[in-house]
Amino acid sequence: MDGQRFAIGGRVVDADDPQLQDLLARAYEAPGRPRCLCVAGGVEMYVAFHRHFQIKRMPETGDRHHPACPSYEPGPAMSGLGELVGEAVVQLDPARVELHVDFPWARVPGRAAVSREPAEPAEVGRTRRRMSLRALMHFLFERAGFNLWSPAMAGKRNQAVLHKYLMQAAEAIQVKGEPLSNRLYVPEAFSETAKAEQAERRRARLSVLQPHDGRQPLAVVLGEFKGWESAPAGARIWIRHMPDAPLLADARTWARVQRGFAQLFEALDSDGGRGLRLMLAALIRARREDTYEIDLASLMLTSEEWIPLEGVHEAPLIRALVAQGRRFVKPLRYDARTAAGFANAILLDVGADPAPMHVLSPFMTPADRETKLKAVRVAGGGGWVTDGAMPEMPLRTRQ
Repeated sequence: MDGQRFAIGGRVVDADDPQLQDLLARAYEAPGRPRCLCVAGGVEMYVAFHRHFQIKRMPETGDRHHPACPSYEPGPAMSGLGELVGEAVVQLDPARVELHVDFPWARVPGRAAVSREPAEPAEVGRTRRRMSLRALMHFLFERAGFNLWSPAMAGKRNQAVLHKYLMQAAEAIQVKGEPLSNRLYVPEAFSETAKAEQAERRRARLSVLQPHDGRQPLAVVLGEFKGWESAPAGARIWIRHMPDAPLLADARTWARVQRGFAQLFEALDSDGGRGLRLMLAALIRARREDTYEIDLASLMLTSEEWIPLEGVHEAPLIRALVAQGRRFVKPLRYDARTAAGFANAILLDVGADPAPMHVLSPFMTPADRETKLKAVRVAGGGGWVTDGAMPEMPLRTRQ
């Protein structure tokens, strides 16, 4: 597939056609929908406006596109997202989605959460699934396209790109009745000459943390973990591109983070840790004016290209795919009990049928190993698996 083509208002145009904006402007008000022509009959799309008109994939149609199409994505069942769709992830309309999360947007000091069951309840219902902070981080990275790789992306991912696309994705996500972008801070690419202006923009965005009506609002900072040091009240945590604004944590909270994510911290020091990044999502509140304290934290390992990883065992495969200029998608765990049942990568440049790729690690638990072997068996002849040595990659086909 040389490039994406669309049928819009009775015309067929390429994605780079100079008249595309005019056609999309007319289609934006028209009752019909454009179609992506990557497969016979096409796949419906919709038109959105974000600084300029954009043609986007309709919800739940990603796997109807050809794997070589930029609009392709695996179905939700191919990752941990499948467990959340319909409950924790609710599509409001083609452009907006609502997330039900298991953490609050505010704390009330001195008040513990108390659950009281009435003696005779008026109704009893099934407990609804909620999304963790880790799953929120995975959802943002997937919506922003950072779990997808194509050769055209080489050399084009940096902090400015990360900031732009994560914040843009957050604008279309509702959490607790408001856009996630109202409560999310992703650092800008730090500039020594513009650091004062950048700090002012950060303070303006995080002004949402100012206490009011006896409540302490919360927000999410999402950035690359740089390091930490002891502080009088616990720990001072540094985020890359935020050299003038550390996050604070009391000793007990930071000790729990270190224990809970010990394997990810160790990954940076591993023999295979070259180029790996550790992303921190921190739910924060204002300890005092412009002083940010971690209330809850989650960590995620990524490749040098910000492709999310479940562990160091996936790094050799992802490096090899990037080095060989392959097009692939990385399924994410979200809140699934284990990621072993999902492919470690899915090749999208092998024709009409994507190729799942599986990695067996000698450090897997017996249960996870059996789950992975079952996933390999289900993949059948289209599967690819490595237990250390890198087998020959499936052949790339010309589209």
